[in-house]
Amino acid sequence: MVQELVAAGIGAAAGIAVYAGVAARVVRQYERGLVFRFGRLREGIRGPGFTMILPFVDRLHKVNMQIVTLPVPAQEGITRDNVTVRVDAVVYFKVVDPANAIVEVEDYRFAVSQMAQTSLRSIIGKSDLDDLLSNREQLNQGLELMIDSPAVGWGVQIDRVEIKDVSLPETMKRSMARQAEADRERRARVINADAELQASRKLAEAAAVMSEQPAALQLRLLQTVVAVAAEKNSTLVLPFPVELLRFLERAAPPPGGAETTPQAPQAQQGPPGAGAPPPPSPPLPRVTGDGPGAQDGPEGGPEAD
Repeated sequence: MVQELVAAGIGAAAGIAVYAGVAARVVRQYERGLVFRFGRLREGIRGPGFTMILPFVDRLHKVNMQIVTLPVPAQEGITRDNVTVRVDAVVYFKVVDPANAIVEVEDYRFAVSQMAQTSLRSIIGKSDLDDLLSNREQLNQGLELMIDSPAVGWGVQIDRVEIKDVSLPETMKRSMARQAEADRERRARVINADAELQASRKLAEAAAVMSEQPAALQLRLLQTVVAVAAEKNSTLVLPFPVELLRFLERAAPPPGGAETTPQAPQAQQGPPGAGAPPPPSPPLPRVTGDGPGAQDGPEGGPEAD
Protein backbone atom coordinates (compact mmCIF):
# COMPACT_ATOMS: atom_id res chain seq x y z
CA MET A 1 0.00 0.00 0.00
CA VAL A 2 2.79 2.30 0.86
CA GLN A 3 4.60 1.52 -2.34
CA GLU A 4 1.46 2.33 -4.31
CA LEU A 5 1.15 5.67 -2.57
CA VAL A 6 4.79 6.43 -3.20
CA ALA A 7 4.44 5.51 -6.84
CA ALA A 8 1.31 7.64 -7.14
CA GLY A 9 3.09 10.55 -5.54
CA ILE A 10 6.04 10.17 -7.83
CA GLY A 11 3.72 9.99 -10.83
CA ALA A 12 1.85 13.09 -9.73
CA ALA A 13 5.07 14.98 -9.16
CA ALA A 14 6.30 13.91 -12.56
CA GLY A 15 3.02 15.00 -14.12
CA ILE A 16 3.21 18.36 -12.38
CA ALA A 17 6.77 18.77 -13.50
CA VAL A 18 5.87 17.95 -17.07
CA TYR A 19 2.89 20.29 -16.94
CA ALA A 20 5.00 23.07 -15.48
CA GLY A 21 7.62 22.51 -18.14
CA VAL A 22 5.05 22.71 -20.88
CA ALA A 23 3.11 25.64 -19.41
CA ALA A 24 6.04 27.72 -18.21
CA ARG A 25 7.18 30.63 -20.35
CA VAL A 26 9.83 33.32 -19.91
CA VAL A 27 9.35 36.81 -21.30
CA ARG A 28 12.51 38.92 -21.66
CA GLN A 29 12.85 42.46 -20.44
CA TYR A 30 12.52 44.01 -23.91
CA GLU A 31 9.50 41.84 -24.84
CA ARG A 32 5.83 41.75 -24.06
CA GLY A 33 3.62 38.63 -24.24
CA LEU A 34 0.16 38.23 -25.80
CA VAL A 35 -1.88 35.16 -24.91
CA PHE A 36 -4.30 33.69 -27.45
CA ARG A 37 -6.75 31.13 -26.08
CA PHE A 38 -8.40 29.15 -28.81
CA GLY A 39 -7.41 31.95 -31.20
CA ARG A 40 -8.95 34.68 -29.11
CA LEU A 41 -6.78 37.40 -27.60
CA ARG A 42 -7.02 37.41 -23.84
CA GLU A 43 -7.06 40.62 -21.94
CA GLY A 44 -3.86 41.74 -20.31
CA ILE A 45 -0.33 41.78 -21.58
CA ARG A 46 2.23 39.51 -19.95
CA GLY A 47 5.17 41.51 -18.67
CA PRO A 48 8.80 40.44 -18.53
CA GLY A 49 9.68 37.51 -16.32
CA PHE A 50 8.21 34.04 -15.63
CA THR A 51 4.62 33.36 -16.71
CA MET A 52 2.32 30.35 -17.12
CA ILE A 53 -0.14 29.40 -19.81
CA LEU A 54 -2.49 26.48 -20.31
CA PRO A 55 -0.79 23.86 -22.44
CA PHE A 56 -2.50 22.92 -25.68
CA VAL A 57 -5.06 25.71 -25.05
CA ASP A 58 -3.15 28.97 -24.86
CA ARG A 59 -0.55 30.27 -27.26
CA LEU A 60 1.93 32.97 -26.17
CA HIS A 61 3.11 35.46 -28.80
CA LYS A 62 6.09 37.63 -27.87
CA VAL A 63 6.43 41.14 -29.30
CA ASN A 64 9.78 42.94 -29.39
CA MET A 65 9.55 46.44 -27.92
CA GLN A 66 13.04 47.60 -28.96
CA ILE A 67 13.67 50.33 -31.51
CA VAL A 68 13.92 48.76 -34.96
CA THR A 69 16.29 50.11 -37.61
CA LEU A 70 14.70 49.63 -41.00
CA PRO A 71 16.69 50.60 -44.11
CA VAL A 72 14.59 51.92 -46.97
CA PRO A 73 15.78 50.77 -50.42
CA ALA A 74 16.98 53.47 -52.79
CA GLN A 75 14.08 55.03 -54.67
CA GLU A 76 14.51 56.66 -58.06
CA GLY A 77 12.34 59.63 -58.89
CA ILE A 78 12.15 62.99 -60.62
CA THR A 79 12.29 66.12 -58.54
CA ARG A 80 10.09 69.15 -59.02
CA ASP A 81 12.80 70.82 -61.13
CA ASN A 82 13.01 67.76 -63.45
CA VAL A 83 16.19 66.13 -62.13
CA THR A 84 16.42 62.34 -61.86
CA VAL A 85 17.82 61.25 -58.48
CA ARG A 86 18.11 58.12 -56.36
CA VAL A 87 17.45 58.58 -52.65
CA ASP A 88 17.71 56.06 -49.84
CA ALA A 89 16.74 56.50 -46.20
CA VAL A 90 16.53 54.74 -42.85
CA VAL A 91 13.54 54.56 -40.47
CA TYR A 92 13.73 54.10 -36.70
CA PHE A 93 10.49 52.89 -35.10
CA LYS A 94 9.25 50.87 -32.14
CA VAL A 95 6.07 49.08 -31.06
CA VAL A 96 4.07 50.92 -28.40
CA ASP A 97 0.89 48.81 -28.50
CA PRO A 98 1.65 45.09 -28.92
CA ALA A 99 -2.02 44.11 -29.33
CA ASN A 100 -2.59 46.43 -32.28
CA ALA A 101 0.78 45.56 -33.84
CA ILE A 102 -0.20 41.88 -33.93
CA VAL A 103 -3.94 42.09 -34.51
CA GLU A 104 -4.44 45.16 -36.73
CA VAL A 105 -1.73 44.44 -39.30
CA GLU A 106 -0.35 41.18 -40.64
CA ASP A 107 3.35 42.17 -40.60
CA TYR A 108 4.05 45.59 -39.14
CA ARG A 109 7.69 45.57 -40.29
CA PHE A 110 6.71 44.99 -43.92
CA ALA A 111 3.92 47.56 -43.66
CA VAL A 112 6.26 50.22 -42.29
CA SER A 113 8.83 49.43 -45.00
CA GLN A 114 6.31 49.82 -47.82
CA MET A 115 4.89 53.00 -46.33
CA ALA A 116 8.40 54.43 -46.03
CA GLN A 117 9.19 53.69 -49.68
CA THR A 118 5.95 55.26 -50.88
CA SER A 119 6.43 58.35 -48.72
CA LEU A 120 10.04 58.72 -49.89
CA ARG A 121 9.01 58.72 -53.54
CA SER A 122 6.32 61.27 -52.77
CA ILE A 123 8.84 63.51 -51.01
CA ILE A 124 11.20 63.32 -54.01
CA GLY A 125 8.47 64.47 -56.38
CA LYS A 126 7.50 67.42 -54.16
CA SER A 127 11.01 68.72 -53.50
CA ASP A 128 13.67 70.52 -55.49
CA LEU A 129 17.19 69.28 -55.91
CA ASP A 130 18.59 72.02 -53.69
CA ASP A 131 16.21 70.98 -50.90
CA LEU A 132 17.34 67.36 -51.13
CA LEU A 133 20.97 68.41 -50.88
CA SER A 134 20.87 71.18 -48.29
CA ASN A 135 17.48 71.17 -46.52
CA ARG A 136 17.32 67.59 -45.33
CA GLU A 137 16.11 68.30 -41.81
CA GLN A 138 12.81 69.71 -43.04
CA LEU A 139 12.42 66.82 -45.48
CA ASN A 140 13.11 64.32 -42.71
CA GLN A 141 10.37 65.87 -40.59
CA GLY A 142 7.90 65.78 -43.46
CA LEU A 143 8.80 62.16 -44.23
CA GLU A 144 8.37 61.22 -40.58
CA LEU A 145 4.89 62.74 -40.47
CA MET A 146 3.85 60.94 -43.65
CA ILE A 147 4.93 57.56 -42.27
CA ASP A 148 3.70 58.12 -38.71
CA SER A 149 0.13 59.03 -39.67
CA PRO A 150 -0.99 55.52 -40.71
CA ALA A 151 1.41 53.77 -38.33
CA VAL A 152 -0.40 55.12 -35.27
CA GLY A 153 -3.30 52.70 -35.86
CA TRP A 154 -0.84 49.81 -36.13
CA GLY A 155 0.53 50.33 -32.63
CA VAL A 156 3.84 51.53 -34.08
CA GLN A 157 5.54 54.84 -33.31
CA ILE A 158 8.03 56.34 -35.79
CA ASP A 159 10.96 57.57 -33.75
CA ARG A 160 13.14 59.10 -36.49
CA VAL A 161 13.57 59.17 -40.28
CA GLU A 162 16.83 60.11 -41.98
CA ILE A 163 17.69 60.51 -45.66
CA LYS A 164 21.02 58.75 -46.10
CA ASP A 165 22.26 59.55 -49.58
CA VAL A 166 21.23 61.34 -52.76
CA SER A 167 22.72 59.93 -55.96
CA LEU A 168 22.91 62.23 -58.98
CA PRO A 169 23.70 61.50 -62.64
CA GLU A 170 27.26 62.16 -63.78
CA THR A 171 26.18 64.95 -66.12
CA MET A 172 24.44 66.73 -63.27
CA LYS A 173 27.51 66.34 -61.07
CA ARG A 174 29.70 67.93 -63.75
CA SER A 175 27.22 70.78 -64.21
CA MET A 176 27.10 71.45 -60.49
CA ALA A 177 30.90 71.35 -60.32
CA ARG A 178 31.16 73.95 -63.10
CA GLN A 179 28.55 76.10 -61.40
CA ALA A 180 30.38 75.93 -58.08
CA GLU A 181 33.68 76.74 -59.78
CA ALA A 182 32.18 79.74 -61.57
CA ASP A 183 30.64 80.99 -58.32
CA ARG A 184 33.98 80.70 -56.49
CA GLU A 185 35.76 82.51 -59.31
CA ARG A 186 33.16 85.29 -59.19
CA ARG A 187 33.61 85.70 -55.46
CA ALA A 188 37.40 85.72 -55.87
CA ARG A 189 37.18 88.49 -58.45
CA VAL A 190 34.85 90.53 -56.26
CA ILE A 191 37.21 90.14 -53.32
CA ASN A 192 40.22 91.15 -55.45
CA ALA A 193 38.37 94.19 -56.77
CA ASP A 194 37.37 95.20 -53.26
CA ALA A 195 40.96 94.81 -52.12
CA GLU A 196 42.20 96.95 -55.01
CA LEU A 197 39.64 99.63 -54.15
CA GLN A 198 40.68 99.72 -50.51
CA ALA A 199 44.37 99.72 -51.46
CA SER A 200 43.87 102.59 -53.90
CA ARG A 201 42.13 104.64 -51.21
CA LYS A 202 44.96 104.04 -48.76
CA LEU A 203 47.55 104.85 -51.40
CA ALA A 204 45.73 108.08 -52.22
CA GLU A 205 45.75 109.04 -48.53
CA ALA A 206 49.46 108.19 -48.31
CA ALA A 207 50.20 110.26 -51.42
CA ALA A 208 48.33 113.21 -49.93
CA VAL A 209 50.42 113.00 -46.75
CA MET A 210 53.69 112.66 -48.69
CA SER A 211 52.83 115.64 -50.88
CA GLU A 212 52.71 117.84 -47.77
CA GLN A 213 56.12 116.59 -46.61
CA PRO A 214 58.44 115.88 -49.58
CA ALA A 215 61.06 114.40 -47.25
CA ALA A 216 58.70 111.52 -46.52
CA LEU A 217 59.21 110.27 -50.08
CA GLN A 218 62.96 110.08 -49.49
CA LEU A 219 62.43 108.18 -46.23
CA ARG A 220 60.10 105.74 -47.97
CA LEU A 221 62.74 105.18 -50.63
CA LEU A 222 65.34 104.42 -47.97
CA GLN A 223 62.99 101.93 -46.35
CA THR A 224 62.56 100.18 -49.70
CA VAL A 225 66.34 99.98 -50.10
CA VAL A 226 66.69 98.45 -46.62
CA ALA A 227 63.96 95.88 -47.37
CA VAL A 228 65.61 94.86 -50.64
CA ALA A 229 69.09 94.70 -49.12
CA ALA A 230 67.88 92.34 -46.40
CA GLU A 231 67.36 89.59 -48.99
CA LYS A 232 71.17 89.30 -49.57
CA ASN A 233 70.90 90.12 -53.25
CA SER A 234 73.96 90.86 -55.33
CA THR A 235 72.11 93.30 -57.57
CA LEU A 236 70.15 96.25 -56.22
CA VAL A 237 67.67 97.98 -58.49
CA LEU A 238 67.07 101.42 -57.05
CA PRO A 239 63.94 103.18 -58.25
CA PHE A 240 64.38 106.93 -58.61
CA PRO A 241 61.03 108.71 -58.78
CA VAL A 242 60.55 111.69 -61.03
CA GLU A 243 59.02 113.67 -58.19
CA LEU A 244 62.29 113.48 -56.28
CA LEU A 245 64.16 114.86 -59.29
CA ARG A 246 61.75 117.77 -59.49
CA PHE A 247 62.14 118.38 -55.77
CA LEU A 248 65.94 118.41 -56.05
CA GLU A 249 65.77 120.70 -59.08
CA ARG A 250 63.64 123.20 -57.17
CA ALA A 251 65.84 122.97 -54.08
CA ALA A 252 69.20 123.40 -55.92
CA PRO A 253 70.57 127.07 -56.07
CA PRO A 254 71.20 128.60 -59.53
CA PRO A 255 74.86 128.79 -60.73
CA GLY A 256 76.66 132.19 -60.15
CA GLY A 257 74.36 133.25 -57.38
CA ALA A 258 71.85 134.89 -59.77
CA GLU A 259 69.89 133.79 -62.70
CA THR A 260 71.18 135.23 -66.02
CA THR A 261 68.94 135.69 -68.94
CA PRO A 262 70.42 135.58 -72.45
CA GLN A 263 70.30 138.88 -74.35
CA ALA A 264 68.68 139.03 -77.71
CA PRO A 265 70.98 140.03 -80.60
CA GLN A 266 70.58 143.62 -81.75
CA ALA A 267 69.13 144.04 -85.16
CA GLN A 268 71.18 146.09 -87.66
CA GLN A 269 69.48 149.12 -89.08
CA GLY A 270 69.45 149.76 -92.78
CA PRO A 271 67.28 151.13 -95.53
CA PRO A 272 64.04 149.30 -95.85
CA GLY A 273 64.01 146.75 -98.54
CA ALA A 274 67.83 146.93 -98.94
CA GLY A 275 68.32 143.56 -97.40
CA ALA A 276 71.54 142.79 -95.54
CA PRO A 277 74.04 145.73 -95.26
CA PRO A 278 77.24 145.51 -97.31
CA PRO A 279 80.38 144.30 -95.52
CA PRO A 280 82.81 147.11 -94.45
CA SER A 281 85.71 147.89 -96.78
CA PRO A 282 89.17 146.83 -95.63
CA PRO A 283 91.55 149.63 -94.47
CA LEU A 284 94.12 150.95 -96.95
CA PRO A 285 97.71 149.80 -96.38
CA ARG A 286 100.21 152.27 -95.07
CA VAL A 287 103.69 152.16 -96.69
CA THR A 288 106.67 153.85 -95.10
CA GLY A 289 110.09 154.38 -96.75
CA ASP A 290 112.62 156.87 -98.21
CA GLY A 291 112.23 155.99 -101.86
CA PRO A 292 110.83 158.36 -104.45
CA GLY A 293 107.83 156.19 -105.04
CA ALA A 294 106.98 155.90 -101.46
CA GLN A 295 103.66 157.22 -100.35
CA ASP A 296 103.66 159.26 -97.18
CA GLY A 297 100.24 158.54 -95.75
CA PRO A 298 96.85 157.90 -96.88
CA GLU A 299 96.66 161.13 -98.86
CA GLY A 300 100.03 160.79 -100.65
CA GLY A 301 101.77 163.56 -98.55
CA PRO A 302 105.21 163.25 -96.96
CA GLU A 303 105.26 161.53 -93.55
CA ALA A 304 106.68 163.58 -90.81
CA ASP A 305 109.71 162.28 -89.03
